[in-house]
Amino acid sequence: MPVTRKPLHFLGSSLDDLRAFPDDARRDAGFNPDFVQRGMDPLDSKPMRTVGPGAREIRVRDAASAFRVIYLATRPEGVYVLHCFQKKTQRTPKADIDLAANRLRLIGG
Repeated sequence: MPVTRKPLHFLGSSLDDLRAFPDDARRDAGFNPDFVQRGMDPLDSKPMRTVGPGAREIRVRDAASAFRVIYLATRPEGVYVLHCFQKKTQRTPKADIDLAANRLRLIGG
């Protein structure tokens, strides 16, 4: 039986932001939403309760930096990529959390 894939929806600038990742980080980050679309868990993720209910964060590293993809997969109509960014500090900046939370509210999350 073929695996059903939920559609993938990029909100705001998230697709352009993902495309701006360095090659290795972009490739690694790109595989993970595919897993989520097929109902599987990403390789390295955690809940992002500070963004809102059901929001999760995919964690990607390359040789020099850390990158994040915040998404929501609990909606039946698809997987929503809320925000993609380079993480430069140990703690996720409030501006990145607020941006993802605002995009989550746009879809009624």
